[in-house]
Amino acid sequence: MGTELTSTGGAPMRVLHSAVYRGPHLFSHTPMIRIRLDLGALEEWPSDRLPGFTDGLVAMLPGLQEHGCSYGTPGGFIRRLREGTWIGHVCEHVALELQTRAGSRVTRGKTRSVRGKPGNYNVLYAYREEEVGLLAGRLALQLVESLLPAELRGIQGLEELHRRDPLADGGGVGAALEALTRLVGRRALGPTTRSLVQEAERRGIPVMRMDEHSLVQLGHGKRQQRLRASITGRTSSIAVEIAGDKDLTKALLADAGLPVPRGAVVRTAEDAVWEAERIGYPVVTKPLDGNHGRGVSLDLRTPEDVRRGFEDAARRSRDVIVEQQFQGYDHRILVIGGEVRAVAQRVPAHVVGDGVRTIAALIEEVNRDPRRGSGHENMLTRIEVDEHVLGLLAKAGMNLESIPEKGRCVALRDTANLSTGGTAIDRTDDIHPDNACIARRAAMAVGLDVAGIDFLAPDIRRSVRETGGGIVEVNAAPGFRMHLEPFEGWARDIARPVIDMLFPDGETGRIPILAITGTNGKSTTTRMVAHILRHAGMTVGMTTTSGIWINDDKITDADASGPKSARMVLRDPSVDAAVLETARGGILREGLGFEECDVGAVLNIQADHLGLKEVDTLEDLAAVKSVVVESVRRDGCSVLNADDPLTLAMERHAGGRIAFFSMKGGKDMPDALRAHIDAGGLAVVSEDGVDGGDIVVHDDRRRLPLMSAAEIPATLGGMAGFNIQNALAAVGMTYAQGISPPVIRAALQNFSSSFEQSPGRLNVHDAHGFRVILDYAHNPAGLTALCDLVAKLRPRHGRLIGMISTPGDRRDDDMREMGRIAAGAFDEVVLRERPDGRGRPSGEVMRLIAEGVLGTGFAEEHLHCVLDEHEAAELCLRMAQPGDLVVLTPTSVEEVWAQVLAFRPVEQPAAVKELA
Repeated sequence: MGTELTSTGGAPMRVLHSAVYRGPHLFSHTPMIRIRLDLGALEEWPSDRLPGFTDGLVAMLPGLQEHGCSYGTPGGFIRRLREGTWIGHVCEHVALELQTRAGSRVTRGKTRSVRGKPGNYNVLYAYREEEVGLLAGRLALQLVESLLPAELRGIQGLEELHRRDPLADGGGVGAALEALTRLVGRRALGPTTRSLVQEAERRGIPVMRMDEHSLVQLGHGKRQQRLRASITGRTSSIAVEIAGDKDLTKALLADAGLPVPRGAVVRTAEDAVWEAERIGYPVVTKPLDGNHGRGVSLDLRTPEDVRRGFEDAARRSRDVIVEQQFQGYDHRILVIGGEVRAVAQRVPAHVVGDGVRTIAALIEEVNRDPRRGSGHENMLTRIEVDEHVLGLLAKAGMNLESIPEKGRCVALRDTANLSTGGTAIDRTDDIHPDNACIARRAAMAVGLDVAGIDFLAPDIRRSVRETGGGIVEVNAAPGFRMHLEPFEGWARDIARPVIDMLFPDGETGRIPILAITGTNGKSTTTRMVAHILRHAGMTVGMTTTSGIWINDDKITDADASGPKSARMVLRDPSVDAAVLETARGGILREGLGFEECDVGAVLNIQADHLGLKEVDTLEDLAAVKSVVVESVRRDGCSVLNADDPLTLAMERHAGGRIAFFSMKGGKDMPDALRAHIDAGGLAVVSEDGVDGGDIVVHDDRRRLPLMSAAEIPATLGGMAGFNIQNALAAVGMTYAQGISPPVIRAALQNFSSSFEQSPGRLNVHDAHGFRVILDYAHNPAGLTALCDLVAKLRPRHGRLIGMISTPGDRRDDDMREMGRIAAGAFDEVVLRERPDGRGRPSGEVMRLIAEGVLGTGFAEEHLHCVLDEHEAAELCLRMAQPGDLVVLTPTSVEEVWAQVLAFRPVEQPAAVKELA
């Protein structure tokens, strides 16, 4: 029961921002649109307190009565409305119902309050076409607002969803649905492509839409196939050209001994009449390269008819065919992969008189059939009245105002194409073997893998060699509508044989996808995994924060750790396997760039990027990173760091088989890891020993020694513990993918931390009389690991000089912590800043890090602050003396590395201390 409203004077409802999730994301594995909504004053007004709101909503969208919501049965959502629910939840259901009513059926959604933000809600709902979903969100908010009392109306930020406003002129739900329906017609896949996509999805074949029309990629990488409607990647271009030239097609079919009508190509009306009289009436005229029955005239029996038919065809093609008219019914025989898969008898557009209504009224009645739509968007097409219809009626002595007697069939079209309003009757089970053989041979003669054979026959159950009739056209890109949902008869599953042809023997078109996430070590582990797979003979597509590689070819030179870059690799037709560094930013922005992966790994969860995009705690960060392993296939493997409590806890929700890696594989092995190994689980551990210990694989209760960690050049003789940890993860991922231990061992034995193999990750240069280490350590955990290595190297070097910085969007305490870590490791500390500052004024990052440095009692005379990165690096290099160790942590990795290589000391030392 409603409550009387009083003026609240509160803030209006506001859209704070929106996001389109195209892959698995923090909230769901289903692609969704998220609207961050601030309810403002509406936070105090759930649905049960708004007078007349529920009844008004149901009257506006009756389909909401079918929504089960949390109750799981029809009527559940209405029950929630009457019990009281928040407006954000209401908008979720309205956005779903609007899309469904517009012809883009979706059902999944969820609305959740935002922690620590009273009145803020994340409204999420599924979509099929992005633009349709965004517009549906805007319209949902506007329609819900229209039902609110005047005191609570007003929405800000709608342009965050869609700039277009179909309700600007005051229209209601009708205008909203009309706008959405039009948009669905422009953006949704047509019936043919949609049927193929649905069959591919049923088979577990990945689907990627490549444009706003019907170009679709099925599968990934080297195993992909492409299609547009029923044109596949295997369809011969020459065959399509032949099918488009009807005279050439007929000649080829005649040469193959197939029944085709006699005819000729003409360019003038008089030539058309001459050929018609030579062939013998009745005849057909049609454009040489026409389609969909446009410009085709049938049953021409006089010179005047032929002239009219010629003019109609000539408007669409310079060359016009005049040919013998076969007698019989119009059939479409669908041939897929050399086999007849469906047959439909096509009935031209017509109406049946009732003795009361005019032809115009009868057409209007036929067009009310919900199966009819514009163009090819529905299973049937509306009958449009044009000159051809009027001419055909006139030929029969009728017009639109004529009232045909009851039961009289009035033809409105000569041709039976569905695109001109025709209907179809399934005849697949009736076709005579001779007729099926003729159709198969016609498709092969033209060279089409998928062909629509237009076949005239008095009785499809009898051979045309006895009854007369035959082939009148062979069509490339035949539509499937008439077979998928015939007007009469059985629907035929014709998508399956197309997909079977493209992906024989149950193939799925998948390539291995190995995804790596975590706070530190992602890039190095990604490169290790890619290096091992290449040793196994694969062409590897790799994404990292420094670019995209296809084997040795660098495709892009930018941060490529997001979903857009992942999709770029998966579209590459040369790739055997994808190795994808997967950062938190892309997951938060639009989800993963893939639906599921074969192997997913989480390396660690450390304090970095906290306080950004509602990721405030380590637990929040772990929830984001866990999306990767939650998306692992059932038959895949999740690789987790057993030494990291937050990563270890992901075991409960991770997909596939669980594999652990650990640096504690010896006497200090945790009980949980030992129990996992004893139960036959997969684990990769570093066992006790000198120089980093030995790397051992445990699988199915077998102990498989792989190699000494010191054998991996990237570990610097076993001293770089963080690269041992990265190697453990890489071994676990590639072993789980089926790579043999000898291949893994051989690959890691020649994986170094050189700039060429792993730019910006522990690159070492020894040519100036002192050692330079360049590493992208940009957070406290990364810097701590690097400084642990520096401490091991200290006995071999003189002074330790470090250039330190961190991105400006990190927390103040993180910056101070960077300073404290640097002060404990280096004799000289040089601070610098990133060029952009990420929202902080120039110098503030250095000031905060300096507070951390000096807070430890570090001598101020050994602290240097230089804004520019290259000037800071130059200072470090100039300070270095023979035997010193210089550690640079740059942002512009390639530029600073080039600077190191080009550096020339002012004076070359007479003797250089030998470096280990």
